[in-house]
Amino acid sequence: MPQVQSAWKLPLILIAGLLAGALIGWLANDHVAIGVAVVSVAEIVLLLTHLRHIAKPMMSSRSPAPLVDPDQPRHDRFMMRSRRLAANLHDLRRAAGSLPDAIVLLDQDQHVRWFNHAAESLLGLRRPQDRGVVLKEKLHNSELAGWLQEPSPEPLNDVSAPGQPSRHINVTMLPFGQRQRLLLARDISHMSRLEQIRRDFVANVSHELRTPLTVIHGYLELLDPEDVPHLAPVLNEMRAQSKRMGQIVEDLLTLSRLETQDHVSEERVPMAPLLATLRKEAEALSQGRHSITVESSAELDLLGSPKDLHSALSNLVSNAVRYTPTGGRITIRWERTAEGANYSVTDTGYGIPADHLSRLTERFYRVSSSRSRDSGGTGLGLSIVKHVLGLHQARLDIRSTPGQGSTFTCCFGRERLLAPEVHENRLVEGN
Repeated sequence: MPQVQSAWKLPLILIAGLLAGALIGWLANDHVAIGVAVVSVAEIVLLLTHLRHIAKPMMSSRSPAPLVDPDQPRHDRFMMRSRRLAANLHDLRRAAGSLPDAIVLLDQDQHVRWFNHAAESLLGLRRPQDRGVVLKEKLHNSELAGWLQEPSPEPLNDVSAPGQPSRHINVTMLPFGQRQRLLLARDISHMSRLEQIRRDFVANVSHELRTPLTVIHGYLELLDPEDVPHLAPVLNEMRAQSKRMGQIVEDLLTLSRLETQDHVSEERVPMAPLLATLRKEAEALSQGRHSITVESSAELDLLGSPKDLHSALSNLVSNAVRYTPTGGRITIRWERTAEGANYSVTDTGYGIPADHLSRLTERFYRVSSSRSRDSGGTGLGLSIVKHVLGLHQARLDIRSTPGQGSTFTCCFGRERLLAPEVHENRLVEGN
């Protein structure tokens, strides 16, 4: 409304001026036309003057001022940052796509969101049809099917690749982002072939050495040191070393057999008679030099291979006897725990420095070479223990303090525990 009023104001003033000029001319001897003409000229002059004042600033400007958008710099910075992020994301995807390890990005329901080229060859995924599929349904015919159904799967070692069954992979599941997970699969086919070559070599050499060593040891047994007193020390040393070599060969063959196994026989292993046998073996090896006790409070039997379990548990006892000085104490325990049951051997021997504990189960690893050689050990006992426990879903825990002794503990889960047969018979008779 104010703009409309200002638009009509000037014409009204001009008309009013003309009427005033006509009135003045009529009063001056009826010269109405002269009065109107004079007022008209005056109004024209005034209008031209007003228009010149309005046009002067416009004419003095060299060029029209450009329209400036205050948000323009901010918009440019945003676009530049977006392009930089897009370029970085593209580089990251290209780098991930070129990795030799398979990478699969999964959402919370295991739908495949993205995967690289290695996942196509190792896991058998295909673009674009496998984007969005449920991975455990896609791999339902592979060894990974059951593993993918676990809520928090542990790393899976040495399984056949779904995409190429002749190849072997290690698989790991990692948390990623918000409720997402990242599946990583590494091709270990080359390492598996080398490991198989090593196993075959050790097994074949050990088998070939067994016969000549048996012959040599047999002939040495035929020679009586009393017949040749001057060679008695030599014959005794040869007998001891040939016996030790024979034990090394037997241990290597045992390791080779355990490494090729993926399961053990499911038999009841009565712990009460086994503990009594272990004590007798320890006393025979100790020959009265140590105090040996057995503490059994578990009242449980084990499910597994009697031969392998006896070998593993006996190894721990014999090690305690070998590495405990005369007069020391050795305690064999079988007790319940919250997770299952533990078999442990505690000694008051030399002890083991902390930096050696993680390597004790390696083949031929020795804390002290001279002490191990003097004790008659082969350096393979703890490796055998580790493999036997692995086949029984158990683990070995080692705690030691130099100068105070060591405790070797075999931790068995509930799935390997059985109630003693005596208890079962009583229940049957009570019913």
